[in-house]
Amino acid sequence: MVNSGSGQKPNGRLSRQQKGRIGEAEACRWLEENEYRILQRNWRCRSGEVDVIAAREELLIFVEVRSRSSAAAFGTPQESVNQRKMQQVRATAAVYIQLNGEHDRQIRFDVIGVMIDNAGNIGSVHHVENAF
Repeated sequence: MVNSGSGQKPNGRLSRQQKGRIGEAEACRWLEENEYRILQRNWRCRSGEVDVIAAREELLIFVEVRSRSSAAAFGTPQESVNQRKMQQVRATAAVYIQLNGEHDRQIRFDVIGVMIDNAGNIGSVHHVENAF
């Protein structure tokens, strides 16, 4: 069966990319509802990408968003952030700070785990502050 370009798999399930986009949108919605201001989404440079860069009061927050449809097989979304990913996010954050003159701001690295069912419905959002 040929995929029509919708990103949906032939079995009707969402693709990994679709779940990722839904998870990031939900994470941003959650952050905004909790008085965070979204500064950037999917900010990229040579060292990598940061899913969300947000601010709250005087704090600059770099957020890694992870989406999963089942915690049973692979653990929670936030458990999937490994050492390599943490280093990549830190390096990318350093570039952002340098380019944007944010040297005097306090920073924090958070992880937001979003559980999504195969139809794209949000099951839960778990925000881990100071995750790494």
